[in-house]
Amino acid sequence: MNFIVIFADDLGYGDLSTYGHPSIRTTHLDQMAVEGQKWTNFYVGASVCTPSRAALLTGRLPIRSGMASNKERVLFPDSDHGLPSEEITIAEQLKKADYATACIGKWHLGHHKEYLPTSNGFDYYFGIPYSNDMNFVGNIASEEERYNIKGGGQKTKPELFNVPLMRNEEIIEFPADQTTITKRYTEEALSFIKKNSSKPFFLYLAHNLPHVPLFASEDFLGKSDRGLYGDVVEEIDHGVDEILNLLKKQGIAENTIVVFTSDNGPWLSYDEKGGSAGLLRAGKGTTWEGGMREPCIFWSPTNIKPGVIHDLGTTMDLFPTFSTIAGISIPNDREMDGVDLSNTLFKKESSPREIVYYYRGTDLYAVRKGDYKVHFVTEGAYGQFGGKEVHNPPLLFNLNEDPSEKYNIAAEQPTIIEKIQEEIEEHKATMVPGKDQLKDRSGK
Repeated sequence: MNFIVIFADDLGYGDLSTYGHPSIRTTHLDQMAVEGQKWTNFYVGASVCTPSRAALLTGRLPIRSGMASNKERVLFPDSDHGLPSEEITIAEQLKKADYATACIGKWHLGHHKEYLPTSNGFDYYFGIPYSNDMNFVGNIASEEERYNIKGGGQKTKPELFNVPLMRNEEIIEFPADQTTITKRYTEEALSFIKKNSSKPFFLYLAHNLPHVPLFASEDFLGKSDRGLYGDVVEEIDHGVDEILNLLKKQGIAENTIVVFTSDNGPWLSYDEKGGSAGLLRAGKGTTWEGGMREPCIFWSPTNIKPGVIHDLGTTMDLFPTFSTIAGISIPNDREMDGVDLSNTLFKKESSPREIVYYYRGTDLYAVRKGDYKVHFVTEGAYGQFGGKEVHNPPLLFNLNEDPSEKYNIAAEQPTIIEKIQEEIEEHKATMVPGKDQLKDRSGK
């Protein structure tokens, strides 16, 4: 079985039409959801880029690998470190079964040679090694110049962002022309699939967008009713269609699992240039639902049982799920946080996941068990949603009845909080934080 993970950047829970957006046309992802499984309670391992990506690729909470920090929330172009070599990525895991592997797009787990995808199990890399807004060389005080916050159209200049486009370990374009980056990522993905259609492969396609600054190619610019943000999402949607069509043309659709999701919630502080969390509360950077619950679609004709899945799942579950399907043993020398979802995908059995942990940096802010979520600490991000607040007693929400987290029912259900606190004590007993890989930056 082949595996393709398509990972958007800062796409919100409400940004696809199949998840309720009224003016973004994601017709191909909508069809993918009809033919496959649409998950409504699917989570990432963190609410910002670097730790979220580490969680997906390792199947572990990022605090365990040191890819979460209370000093720096993500890696920067002057960061000294990256994903530790002792961590096992999905790519390294699948290499045990002779898979061809490629990472196309945003990496953000370390830009030095020893941390690049080619040092972490990927045969091939093509992409920007960190966020597309880094190394800005324009007027740092001008948010308008940097992100084109107000007004329509693509006014931001890609040359103002000195981000490198890399092939394997070499910079091939500097600065990267981001107006065509989504298109080129899709083209690279199609090329990899064609070259490896006769062997098992794993493709990790991690788009740099719709993270601000927003860029769309000529074919999509100005086409969406949602403005530039919609143009960007609809171009990603078109690329998904091209990939699925190629799989069918190559005769390998029935032997491939495609997963579409995003790294964290929308960057709401950028107004209409940011996305939407739909009915969920808050967005990127927070441990409210809007920060960590994401759209997720699984697709594999004749294999995955179509339907809408309300059970819990996370990106960390991809590691053990892919391992099981590929017939590879799960590592037993470390704590793993993912669970095997294959029976839910293939038989529509209940998901084995019962708990979701919401970390901010290395601190546990909230926990969901079943229908209920407890907040011990809440904190806004990027100037929105308030400052840090420790809750004693904790806040409690029934997320099935109240997905917007409006109605605190802690006083009515104290025993539920007690049971979740017991789970936390067991969780802490297995928690050995890794050495902080994010805090060290050259010259700081």
